Amino acid sequence: MTDLAERLKRHRYINLETFRKNGQGGRTPVWFVIDGDTLWVWTQANSGKVKRIRRNGGVRIAPCTASGELLGDWMNAHATEENTPEAMRALEKRFHARYGLMFHLLNFLGKLRGALYTGLRIRLQ
Repeated sequence: MTDLAERLKRHRYINLETFRKNGQGGRTPVWFVIDGDTLWVWTQANSGKVKRIRRNGGVRIAPCTASGELLGDWMNAHATEENTPEAMRALEKRFHARYGLMFHLLNFLGKLRGALYTGLRIRLQ
């Protein structure tokens, strides 16, 4: 098991902190899956966090509750967007395996609203 997996294996959410142009952080609790030394996040493609990551991939992550309350220490990481059809199909399977019906329900409701999704690849620095 990788160090990343060991640190996060008991948790269902991470707090993802992205940074605005002025350096101010914006924090969002998100679901994640682990694939070796890579963490993956499934999110709406037009969200603020994705826009900030496209400009600056430097992020911080920490395990948290669904409401964002920290459950561990912050870790410096780098995030990039990955939204090829192949990557999105693989991510959808991983998220379904981890979060089950709740993932499919939220994904379905988002698609009814016209949401487009993307994947975020996160690696510790």
